[in-house]
Amino acid sequence: MNISLEEIGQVTGGRVVGDDGIAISGVNSLNEAGPGEICFFADQRLSEELKKTRGSAVIVSVENQLFNGPQVVAANPELAFARVATLLSPAIAGYPGVSERAVVHESSVIGRNVSIYPLVYVGKEAVIGDDVILFPGVFVGDRARIGVRTVIHPNVAVLRDCVIGKDVIIHAGTVIGADGFGFVRDGRTSVKIPQTGIVQIDDQVEIGANNCIDRATFGRTWIGSRVKTDNLVQIGHNVVIGDDTVVVAQAGIAGSTRIGRGVMIGPQSGLIDHLEIGDGAMIAGRSGVAKAVGAGEIVSGVPAMPHRLWLKITGLIKRLPRLDERVRSLEKKVKELEKLVEME
Repeated sequence: MNISLEEIGQVTGGRVVGDDGIAISGVNSLNEAGPGEICFFADQRLSEELKKTRGSAVIVSVENQLFNGPQVVAANPELAFARVATLLSPAIAGYPGVSERAVVHESSVIGRNVSIYPLVYVGKEAVIGDDVILFPGVFVGDRARIGVRTVIHPNVAVLRDCVIGKDVIIHAGTVIGADGFGFVRDGRTSVKIPQTGIVQIDDQVEIGANNCIDRATFGRTWIGSRVKTDNLVQIGHNVVIGDDTVVVAQAGIAGSTRIGRGVMIGPQSGLIDHLEIGDGAMIAGRSGVAKAVGAGEIVSGVPAMPHRLWLKITGLIKRLPRLDERVRSLEKKVKELEKLVEME
């Protein structure tokens, strides 16, 4: 697929400087770009790479004299680049129809133009929407529903009764609807609490590889629209995640925690159960969150606290050995002074 710089300017809302008729067939980095490809420049540290790039055009925030070729001037070059990359990215290769080597229950409902690869299992009364792609090894449990244009990559399990919206992407190895971790102690024995709820994933969500999203004890574990999760994320039973939230790799969210809209959760963060996280909050990587976080609040550290306070504390940690030496020296001097006082 080729598009002109003029079309790119229209897609990105940018202004083309130079020849707007140049055909662009792909996107690439400054270092790797060649003829016919477009790249973006948003970091002054990459000025040398901008000078040397062989790309046919560059997306920039302001016109840049370091590059002699055509430029697309956009307010947010990275966002503009993402939109161009989406436009030029190749379509996902689908299987032509329903493979004879797939197991599809006769009571399931299969939409139009679906792509069901070999070794897929679709359970009884499951509903698969139009234009869905199910890669090899996908398991769709009884009565599960998959919305239109959703793509489910290899070895994903969508277990019984779970609901997946439209235009969702689920990457390889993810399990949706495994039992929540619900047990009650009887002395030294753990007694299982049946997990009878579901997982609901709304439209335009992207779930990373090897996520575990547990079904609710009752009701639903609910992932709102346009949520993005990275790889290796754990989401416990009855968790609610608001629209447009981002959860980065290896984060763990314990049961019944409610997360607002537009929240950012950094890598390797842990959130205990039954918390409330307000809209627009930011949780830095490796934070341990044990109490509620207000709307718009930025927290970090273990235990999580206001980010600026955590920065001061981590600054002090480096000074602790010297402070310890000073305290010991002062204690020694105090003892010497006490002895002098006693002698008098």
